[in-house]
Amino acid sequence: MKTLSQKDFTNKRAVIRVDFNVPLDENFKVTDNTRIIAAKETIELVLKGGGSCVLISHLGRPKGKDAQFSLSHILEEVKQVLNVPVEFCDDCVGPEAEKVTGDLKPGSVILMENLRYYSEETAGDIGFAAQLSKLGDCYINDAFGTAHRAHASTTIIAKFFKDEKYFGKLLEKEVTAIKKVMETGEKPVLAILGGAKVSSKITIIENMLDKIDHLIIGGGMVYTFVKAMGGSVGQSICEDEFCDYALELIEKAKAKGVQIHLPTDVIIADDFSNDANKRPCDVYKIPEDWQGLDAGPETLKQFESVVLESKTILWNGPLGVFEFSSFATGTITLGEHISKSTANGAFSLVGGGDSVAAVKQFGFESKMSYISTGGGAMLESLEGKTLPGIAALME
Repeated sequence: MKTLSQKDFTNKRAVIRVDFNVPLDENFKVTDNTRIIAAKETIELVLKGGGSCVLISHLGRPKGKDAQFSLSHILEEVKQVLNVPVEFCDDCVGPEAEKVTGDLKPGSVILMENLRYYSEETAGDIGFAAQLSKLGDCYINDAFGTAHRAHASTTIIAKFFKDEKYFGKLLEKEVTAIKKVMETGEKPVLAILGGAKVSSKITIIENMLDKIDHLIIGGGMVYTFVKAMGGSVGQSICEDEFCDYALELIEKAKAKGVQIHLPTDVIIADDFSNDANKRPCDVYKIPEDWQGLDAGPETLKQFESVVLESKTILWNGPLGVFEFSSFATGTITLGEHISKSTANGAFSLVGGGDSVAAVKQFGFESKMSYISTGGGAMLESLEGKTLPGIAALME
């Protein structure tokens, strides 16, 4: 892994693929600048090392040039986060882009216009990647959130920087954190998988069974397992066609010495709404017109002991419908248990959109070891896939 510590940036222009695909409100103001903050360390390192930065990113999914997806909307936020002057170029390739980047002085930063104004970006077009490569002397990929896409700016561009391509600090941290869970983490290793569907987590579970000691299953996935084992799940979300697979998985885990932990009780509701009537219930005895929407109190006690004895923890998916405050207790309590285990020296990695959203919403951000910035990229890593953006830097 070629990292930034191996590079002297004196008078060098670094083309940095950042992930500034941030949410904007109706007035085009940034509502969450986490991804901009995440890129700051790499940019500062280049500037302090005597180099200049050419920042390239996408924003949304425009069909051609579309002003509502212009990266000019985020320019002020980028300036504020970086606390340095930042220029803007209203293209990302072509004579104008090459001229303004060619004139950059050491210590300067320029943000280029949206890469996805060009369909060649997502097509992984080699000619477009060649044009992008003319913007600098070296290439840094710091966009973990797009590392699972073989796009021109994340993968193909690396071909033009044989010995001058590097892992940005964020990308380096993401790869290291996932490696810690999957390969080098201290045992016992615990994976907590929540979310609605078993089908969306099959490849992750299959790949992780050889690497973990405990598997907590939460969220809507629970009811497919419960039904498979002969329980009554009422109106709870359930994938009937995956019941046989759930039973197979339990056997596979047993054979590999992995302990699966399922809820014993859940909080059930008579409607899918925050104001529904609710009560605790044996997970195997949910009445016909009721549905499970959160983990129950006995379950949370059992999960606590598993979390506290684990030394490496992956959390992907909430335990219940945390978007409804009435059914957020399980997810909040789990966050408290993981925070406590982390404070006691465990390594905790949180990844996947819903878990990250929950961690932010309930104030656990600073209490976890690492929070991944890339949903899809993180999931593909956990499935054991080599991400094209990372493979390109290793070639």
